[in-house]
Amino acid sequence: MNAQDARYAPDSAYAWMRLALALLVGTIACVGSWSAVVVVTAVQQEFGVMRADASLPYTFAMIGFGVGNIAMGRLADRVGIAMPIVLGAVLLGAGYALASIAGSLWQFALAHGFLIGLGAATGFSPLIADLSHWFRRYRGLAVVFGASGSYLAGMFWPQLINWGVETHGLRTTHLWLGIACLAVMLPLAPLFRRRPNAASIAAAEAVSAGARGSLGLSPNQLQLLLVVAGFCCCVAMSMPQVHIVAYCSDLGYGVARGAEMLTVMMALGIVSRVSSGFIADKIGGTATLALSSVMQGMALFLYLWFDGLSSLFIVTGIFGLFQGGIVPMYAVIIRDYMPPREAGMRIGIVMSATVFGMAFGGWVSGLIFDATSSYRLAFLNGLAWNLINLSIVCWLMLKARSKLAAAS
Repeated sequence: MNAQDARYAPDSAYAWMRLALALLVGTIACVGSWSAVVVVTAVQQEFGVMRADASLPYTFAMIGFGVGNIAMGRLADRVGIAMPIVLGAVLLGAGYALASIAGSLWQFALAHGFLIGLGAATGFSPLIADLSHWFRRYRGLAVVFGASGSYLAGMFWPQLINWGVETHGLRTTHLWLGIACLAVMLPLAPLFRRRPNAASIAAAEAVSAGARGSLGLSPNQLQLLLVVAGFCCCVAMSMPQVHIVAYCSDLGYGVARGAEMLTVMMALGIVSRVSSGFIADKIGGTATLALSSVMQGMALFLYLWFDGLSSLFIVTGIFGLFQGGIVPMYAVIIRDYMPPREAGMRIGIVMSATVFGMAFGGWVSGLIFDATSSYRLAFLNGLAWNLINLSIVCWLMLKARSKLAAAS
């Protein structure tokens, strides 16, 4: 290996610098995943609609985010991650500008779906897939750090957006969000032009091919199972993430307290994600996913019994600490078992399923609330979907173990 190859090898100092820059890009881009969550009640007041209708901009954003994960991931597979970052910045800037002048809820929601959601996707699975090529020994840790950009966004942006809405109004706040995305993401894009060399990709392909043989599933079969599992886990996850602000408002604690709880959830979610990366590098992505799924179900169960202000802060913190490692584990599993040249697209497909699960879960939770004037059944609905996810992941673990036992 010559000096230049060593400088840009997996796990090198350059790889860690690239990870730090990716974390910054993800934190900025993923504002598009969270801004609609914070302004649900403001949207109700601005457009005079019910709670389920006010949740539609988030649902549209998640649909756009899901489609964008596949499209941007495929683009990153072909030309590298720099171009998706540029495109994402432009889409976010345009989307927030149009949302700031929307004359109706549908215009506001469509700006989130066709522009903001698509642009925000740049900061998630395409970045995760790109990082997975630059790490081998610490891939699990790198993937969860890359995925933590969305949680840093959830920790940083809600407080700022809530302040902006209260101080300057819904529309002005959205305009400045678009300006911020353009100002930060465009200058960083050229720093991501370098791509992994052919030898590194070929070595990764050999490793993943051997892993697929030990599992006994084709790439498409495993992809389908991960899509279903990802959708189910995020229907469960969406109830607290999407509705915690509105839930606190309904309980009389106010929107500001709900935004604080969302910040606590995201902050501890980062701890969870980083911890899951260390664990995944030790016991594997599938086992880590199963462990996280069990703990997420436990946290959802606690929401049924505690709704005091202090206890709700504690339960929300527990939820954040338990569920943060779930979504990145799908990327770790894909990179362990799938062809690396298809990483962007395949990670994008599964991440899209998780996003669609969040979108569906956020909407159906609002629908359940409108029908019952309570979130209790919405929490129970989340528990049921979490059980489906856990069943699929446990089946994959058992299949892998039985295949290894038969081979020995």
